[in-house]
Amino acid sequence: MPPSLWLPNTAKNSLQHFNNSNTRKEALSLYREILRTCKAFHWVDESGEPWNVRLRREARKEFEESRQEPDPLIIARMLVTGRDCVQQVQNRFNEADRAAWARIDRERER
Repeated sequence: MPPSLWLPNTAKNSLQHFNNSNTRKEALSLYREILRTCKAFHWVDESGEPWNVRLRREARKEFEESRQEPDPLIIARMLVTGRDCVQQVQNRFNEADRAAWARIDRERER
C-alpha cells in the first residue's frame, strides 16, 4: 500500500487539523496571553475609552473572524504571527518600563 499524502487544501484534512486539540490549545493560549498583555494598558484613547478595553475587543473580534478558517497553513501562520506580535509588544512595553524606572532613579539621585 503506498503512503498517503497529506494535501493541505482538502477539506477533510483541514477539518481534522482544525479540530486538533493542539491547535485549539495554542489558539486559546495565545488569546489568554493577549488578554494578560492588555491589562498593562491603562491609558485612554482620544474618545476616552481605555486602551485595555479596546484591545480586548479587537482581539476578540480577530479571533472570532478567524474561527471559521479551514486552511491549516493559514491557521498556523496566524498563530505564529499573533505570538510574535504579542512578544514584540511585551518587549517594547518592558523596555519603556525599564527606561521610566531608570529616569525615576536618576531624578532621585539629584
